This record gives sequence, C-alpha cells and structure tokens, in this order.
Amino acid sequence: MSKARRHALHAATTLLALLSTAAPALPAQAATQATVRAPIAGHHHDSALRYGTSSNWSGYAATGGKFTSVSAEWIQPAVSCTNVDAWSAFWVGLDGDGSETVEQIGTEADCSRGKPVYSSWYEMYPAYPTNFGNAVRPGDHFTASVTTNGSGSFTLTLRNTTLGWSHSIAKTLKSATLASAEVIAEAPSSLTGVLPLADFGTIGFTNARVNGKNLDASNPSVIDMATKDGVTKATTSGINAGTDFSVTWHHS
Repeated sequence: MSKARRHALHAATTLLALLSTAAPALPAQAATQATVRAPIAGHHHDSALRYGTSSNWSGYAATGGKFTSVSAEWIQPAVSCTNVDAWSAFWVGLDGDGSETVEQIGTEADCSRGKPVYSSWYEMYPAYPTNFGNAVRPGDHFTASVTTNGSGSFTLTLRNTTLGWSHSIAKTLKSATLASAEVIAEAPSSLTGVLPLADFGTIGFTNARVNGKNLDASNPSVIDMATKDGVTKATTSGINAGTDFSVTWHHS
C-alpha cells in the first residue's frame, strides 16, 4: 500500500471515529449533519508542476519545510442556494497536507433547506470544530492567522473588521508536525465523506503570507477541487502580487 493511500485510509478512519462520538451542538449549521474541515483528501500531485487536485480542497498549500505561520484576508462570499443542502468553508491553517492534524480557523457559507447560513469557527483536527457565535454576513471583511512557537503551542486569530469582532484562541497540540501551510476553500466532510460544495461564486484571498513572507515565496502547490470521476468542483487562479488569488466554484 502506498504512503498516500495509507494516509488517506488513516484520515478516513480518524474521521469515522471522530464523527461516531457525541459532538457538541453547532449553531446555525446547514441541515443536521455534523461537519469537519479535514486534511486534504484524494490528493493527486505532480511535484514538477506544483499542481494537484483534491476532492475537498482548492487553493494553495506550501510543503517541504517547517511552517510556523500563515495568514490571509478575504471577503465573505454570498452563497446561491437551491433545495439541496450544501457546504463551503474558507480558512487558513497549518498541517493537513502530508500530516494527520490540521490547525485552522475561518468562516463558512452553507445552504440549509434552500436558505444561506453563515458562520465562523476554529478547528484543531482531529478534535471537533468549535463555532463562534458572532454574526457573519456576506460582504464582511475577515483577516485570519495561525501561528505556533514550533513546540506545540498555537494561536488562532480571526477578525471581522466590518462588524468589529475578533477571537484569538490559544491551543496546544504536541503531535503537530508543521508539515504544511495553506489558504483554502473547502468542501467540508461528514461521516458519509466529502459533502456537496455550496455555490459561493468566487472568493478572493488577499495578503496571503507563509512564515512571514509572501505566499509565492513558499513555492506552494496550486490545488483544484475535483471528484474522483474528474468533475471539476472549484478552480484556483494564479498568484497576483505575490499574495493574492481567487477560487471559483464550478460544481457541487
């Protein structure tokens, strides 16, 4: 069994165990399914091109070193909802590409019974996510960062500069290997696997930085989201000015 397949199997087993336990109630989540933002799944990567596809991530991930900080900004997108429940999450984080933990913080835009639902959260995967109770609206401007001292202590910060609220969370995770840093639009997962991706249109990430430098200085991989059958779910643009890029929805 290949290393990639062993990692995918372990991630699926961890997710199954996590979602089989009693989980705290989440405010304003789409439908009734418990969701997590999981490590990269179904990852097919061509190292020569620094390009890959994933069934749940779209964006940029830096690997091949030790990563101690990541940050970015974005405008919360509005979702277009049908009668099908769907989910989308936007975040910055450390680990998750080549490692079995993810330390991450961000926002969400979901569809529940045809209605949009917006929220914010942090997650120290494989621990269950924690949702913040503050209002999140389309058009709100967010800044987010995850930093670590390199010895298991993390600070996860999210600010809504439009509404004026912020959270800075101190957490400890000794098992974190700091194998990657990423800025991602994600289709969250549940016990059944990767969930339908909500139509968020296009989200623009700006001022993205890794280890205190512009995103492009980390030589990150660009990741598009696609099913195993080759259906493109979301695509990622090139990096502008060293720090800015966008992700565009194509299919649920």
